[in-house]
Amino acid sequence: MLYIALLKGINVGGHKKVPMAELRELLTKSGFKDVKTYIQSGNVILCSTEKNIQKIEKQIKDAIFNHFGFEVSVLVKTREDLKRIFSDCPFSEDKKKASYFMMLHDIPDNDSVKEASEKVYDGEAYKIIKNCIYYYSAKGFGKSKFNVNFFERKLETFATARNYNTMVKLLSLSLE
Repeated sequence: MLYIALLKGINVGGHKKVPMAELRELLTKSGFKDVKTYIQSGNVILCSTEKNIQKIEKQIKDAIFNHFGFEVSVLVKTREDLKRIFSDCPFSEDKKKASYFMMLHDIPDNDSVKEASEKVYDGEAYKIIKNCIYYYSAKGFGKSKFNVNFFERKLETFATARNYNTMVKLLSLSLE
């Protein structure tokens, strides 16, 4: 079955360097098939006979730790999961194209969502739906007041963000 693995925080600011060719080779040697990567920020498309997503996440985490010597948070989705997340974006098409999709490892409880949703900033909008935070900032993600860490603390799960273009490309690459 085809999966999309999203690695958090690699190749950012010179930290946790993971060359994509080396990652593809490592994951292939770890038993995954048809391993492809997209850009340097940890987007991997791969096939596995394993059906348990948590086992796949652990297998990838362990392989990276054993090879590179550091831990990386890994979020694995099916193409259908990613397609649903992309389709469920509550923003207009214009805002959606400028949005970020902060995918959560776990679905947060309602109290945590309510508490996190109380914080607002001018020019920034977000909506937490199931296991994704749909985020839009008129200034762009890099200049926004919100960040992934805020939501991770409030929702008690890890998140990794991808922009609209990356989501479109991952959905496209996962068709092949």
